[in-house]
Amino acid sequence: MIENPEPRKIPLVFFRTPAGSEPVLEWLRQLPQEERHAIGTDLLRAQWRWPIGMPLCRPMGNGLWEVRTDLPTKRTARVLICLHEQRLVALHGFIKKTRATPVDD
Repeated sequence: MIENPEPRKIPLVFFRTPAGSEPVLEWLRQLPQEERHAIGTDLLRAQWRWPIGMPLCRPMGNGLWEVRTDLPTKRTARVLICLHEQRLVALHGFIKKTRATPVDD
């Protein structure tokens, strides 16, 4: 009989520029508390359930994933992440304003 392994939370880190800034963390801090909470909850779900697919995470190709959050303010947020050295790395966050994810994001 094979036992189910204990769930394991994958650490999440924020990308840090050579100058020491963390753009996703700075973006999150500018959002209203209820939006930060919703995004944080979805990032935590991704950490505990990784690898996870739709509707929470969508593969973007080349190891890039999009964490999709519908905010209580009727807006939509996206955080782009990748898995690097057994950690999820938050690379970029933005409020989605169009149907398709902009190429620049």
